[in-house]
Formats: sequence, C-alpha cells, structure tokens
Amino acid sequence: MIRIGVDVGGTNTDAVILHDAEFVAGQKSPTTPDILTGVSSAISNTIASCDVDVADVDAIMVGTTHFVNAIVQRRSLATTGLIRLCLPSGSSLPPFTVWPQDLQDAMGCHYELVPGGYEMTGQEIARFDKEATLAAATRLQNKGCTEIALSAVFSTVRGEMETQAAEAISEAFPDIRVTRSLDIGRIGLLERENAGVMNAALKPLATEVVAAFEQMRRDLGFECPMYFTRNDGTLIAAEEVMKLPVLTFACGPTNSMRGAAYLSKVDNALVVDVGGTTSDVGELKDGFPRQAGVSVTVADVQTNFPMPDVLSLGLGGGTLVNAKTGQVGPDSVGHRLLQEGVVFGGSTLTASDVAVASGRAAMGGFAPPVLKNAKALLDRMDAIVADAVAQCRTSSEEIPVLAVGGGSVLLPDVIDGLKVVRPPHHDLANAVGAAIAQVSGEVSKIVQTSDTLTRQDAVDQVTKEAKELAIARGAIADRLSVLSVDDVPLAYLPGNNLAISVTVVGDLNQETTQ
Repeated sequence: MIRIGVDVGGTNTDAVILHDAEFVAGQKSPTTPDILTGVSSAISNTIASCDVDVADVDAIMVGTTHFVNAIVQRRSLATTGLIRLCLPSGSSLPPFTVWPQDLQDAMGCHYELVPGGYEMTGQEIARFDKEATLAAATRLQNKGCTEIALSAVFSTVRGEMETQAAEAISEAFPDIRVTRSLDIGRIGLLERENAGVMNAALKPLATEVVAAFEQMRRDLGFECPMYFTRNDGTLIAAEEVMKLPVLTFACGPTNSMRGAAYLSKVDNALVVDVGGTTSDVGELKDGFPRQAGVSVTVADVQTNFPMPDVLSLGLGGGTLVNAKTGQVGPDSVGHRLLQEGVVFGGSTLTASDVAVASGRAAMGGFAPPVLKNAKALLDRMDAIVADAVAQCRTSSEEIPVLAVGGGSVLLPDVIDGLKVVRPPHHDLANAVGAAIAQVSGEVSKIVQTSDTLTRQDAVDQVTKEAKELAIARGAIADRLSVLSVDDVPLAYLPGNNLAISVTVVGDLNQETTQ
C-alpha cells in the first residue's frame, strides 16, 4: 500500500511517501498563507523526487491545524446557538461560564434552556418537549444562529433526547446544522457542551476546507481517497471532518510523536518536536501519545474530548532572541525564518542563529552573528526544553528523548539527564505520523453495574462498541487491538457506576481506499 502523509506546520508543510513500511521520499515546502498552495507544492515535489506515479497512490493522509487555529485566532467561526436539555434542574450554572468574551463575541454564543435530560440512574429529569425545543431553535435562528449545539444532562448515560432533539430540529430547520455533544465529549456537562459549541461553530469552515483539499487532490490527478488525522493519531474520513472538525485539533503534535515512534522503533519515550515557531513535548506509551485527563483547555475554554497530554513551548527555529537582555521568545518570525534569520541573510536574531553561532548547528548560507553571550543564550534555550521534559516525565525510568522536527538541531545531546536520539528522517516525523495513521474507535460512557452486569461485563460491552465503531470507519476487523481501557468508579453518585472509556485501533482496510 502506497500512502502520502502530509502535515501542515506553522513554518513548513511536509510530505512523505511510504510504501508499506518503507520510507520512499519526503520533501519540505514553506507553509503559505492560503495553506493549500504549500500543501500542493509539498506533494508535487515529493512525487517528482521518486519513481512513484500518482495512479499508484492508495491514500492521502493530511494533518492540518486549520480548525484549532480558527478557534485560537477567533476567525471564520459561525454564529452558534446552544440548547441545553436540563429543566427544571440543571440551570444553576449557565452555558458559556468563564468563556473569554472575545471568543463569545466571535461565535455569538446564544443559548436556550429547555425541559429534558437525565438523572445519573438514567431516569428522566423531564420528558422530551418537542414544542419547547423547536421554539428554542426558532429564537436562536432569529438571533442569526446558523449552527446549533445540543447538550443534555447525563447524555453519556442515555443519549436518546439529544438524538430526538437533533432529528426534530433538522426536520423543521433544514438550513441549520446540529451538533450532538454526546458525539464528542465525555463525562462533564459544561466541558462536553463547550466542545459541542466549538464543533458547531467550525462546521461551515470544515465544509470549505475539506472541499478545497478535495479539489486540490483532483487537480493533482489523484483518484485515491483523502483522510485527515485525529487528535489520537488515527484517521478520520473527509466527510466525518465536516461533522466533527474538533477531533483534529491536536493532530500536529500527535503526528510528530507517532512518527517519532515509527522512525526510531521505540514505543516508550519522551518526544520533543521542534518546529519553526513552537516546540511540543509529550510522552509516548506503547507508540501512542499519553492522553490528557478528563478536562482539556482549548483557547482558554474547558473541554473534554480526547487529547494528547502535550506541553507547547514558545521555542522554535524562528524564535526571537534578544542578545542584550537574554530573553528567548516566545515571539517568532515563523515561516519568515528563511528571509529574516541572520544566517539566511536577514537581520533578525533567532534561536537558529544562536545555535549556529555557538557551533551546535550548521545552516544557512551567511555568516552567523558574533555573540559574546552565545553560550549563555544557548543555555537559556536548553533550560526551557529541559524544564518541559521534566514536567512531562511520569517516572524515573531512563527512556530516550526522541528529537524530531526541522528545528531539532537546536537541541543538545542530553536533556534532563536523558539521551537524545534523532531517528532517520526526523525532520519529517510529523508527515510520517500522518502516513502511518490507523483507524480508531473510541467509546466513553457511564454504565451502572449490578449483580447481573459485572464490571468486566460492562468493560467488554463498551469494548465491543468501540470495535464496531472502528470497523465502521474502515478498520480491518481481525487486526484490531485495544489501545486503552479506563474504568473509574463514580463513588460520589448512588449505585455502582463506572465511567468507562475504551479506544481500539486497527489498520485501514485497503479495500475501502479503492
């Protein structure tokens, strides 16, 4: 199977070609303001550098930061409304609590509370009220909302009401797209509905982005399908991205970590991915990034969809350095490094210039700056990375630090007492991670155990659902493996309740790519 993996970074867009497990070719191209020009260039250059024909490619896998950037930069967001099914209870803490005001302004953030929702036991708080729900949708539409997110209290126990509400609104308002929170988040009403609102606000942009990528694919002559990469390092079909764009938020650092594991053949390690603008630090467990806890902050908003536990630093190849004050970052020249960095003929002092001036790295075609305090500046850069690595370590075990990314030449040979390993093609690890992505199925729900339903029965039941989801997404049924199982007793609730999350992964069925 021949795959093309693409990863869009803040400075460079990388593309690689893999033939089964063999690395065939790879190229970097500057990331362009319109993104797609850089992607097209990277793919075209990679194809031209080897003897692979466009017709031989079975699939294209793309990792893009389009959607998380839209949230962070407060742009291209649709006016969005939320309907919470919760009355007569569930109204003490209103939606959008502690959301940044500028983000609320960017997407409207109107909301309505209607009867519905469930108790922890699955008992209804109130019956689903179709008329009240449609009236709420009408009021939101009158406020300019083109997207609606739905959240029901304890929909992770029972999801019928969100489904009923979604069907009723879609039928009555065919021009409004609906997002169910139960399709995205885990336990936690506010976090789950926050994730749902973000997803709803991104749907129009997701439709445009996917259409543009698909047009690019056709313009380049590819007939194979295109996939995108998810937060957990697995694949999501293009049509599913249009429905659930938030599932791609952390694909960049995840791709790098997966690529680092693949290229180094090390499944347990710390990974430092150094780009032109930032560095991402995380821990690999069994070849996949260690996942963050229940709550994850995205653009200063608490959410709870699955995300890798990654620490991002304002340190990259283009990071600005003040030689007089000794300050390093967090601002960066980003994709302008090749024009503005001193060793590339510019006049802006960057972290890359410090690395060259101190003798650690060689790059560019111009003389490095003369810095009396080059070692002190380099020590400052090393201390920033070492502190991040120490924060990400979960044990005293001596595991390697895998250095990847185009800016990894900035790193020393030892970080926090751990040996640094730079695997082959380390500068293209993110695109490799996209190319090797598997298919996943992840199910999170609350199950009440009893004499007739044991803990193991409950876990087996959720695992079966996760496997079925992975197969439906295109995984090979007899090559599935369970990546993670979490079952946490909810002791603060009546009954024997377990919050169960299961993730399974499997190889993409080649027949689905034909």
